Amino acid sequence: MVEQRKPPPVVLDDVSKGIIEQLQEDGRRPYAAIGKAVGLSEAAVRQRVQRLVESGVVQIVAVTDPLQVGFSRQAMIGIKAEGDLQALADRFAGIPEVDYVVVTAGAFDILVEVVCEDDEHLLQVLNNAIRTLPGVRTTETFVYLKLRKQLYNWGTR
Repeated sequence: MVEQRKPPPVVLDDVSKGIIEQLQEDGRRPYAAIGKAVGLSEAAVRQRVQRLVESGVVQIVAVTDPLQVGFSRQAMIGIKAEGDLQALADRFAGIPEVDYVVVTAGAFDILVEVVCEDDEHLLQVLNNAIRTLPGVRTTETFVYLKLRKQLYNWGTR
């Protein structure tokens, strides 16, 4: 198997970092206002944001509260696995209810977050989509009782 090469990392200058921080504070902030904050024209900000999106550095989305849009059950699932972890993680990423997948070190090989309509839906995802995948040895489900903090404004380095 040939290992896929990662694209070279994107180098961010101070202006691009400033644009990112402005968008982290308010993803709907007008380009003109961002331009004033970072010292660029509206058109220049628009071009920079487009490049940041195309390169995968930035993703501009609406973050919702799952409870408010009909998903009353969220859970983190710790998975102990065997075989190719990256291939297994890719399979998890293809499950519609999965919104987060990370290969880890420690007690679990992979962590998967799911967003489900209710407990029955969670059971279906666990039983029919996650536990049936080849390479899954064991799972441990951590059901979310209350989300206390979830922020995306940690800035840049």
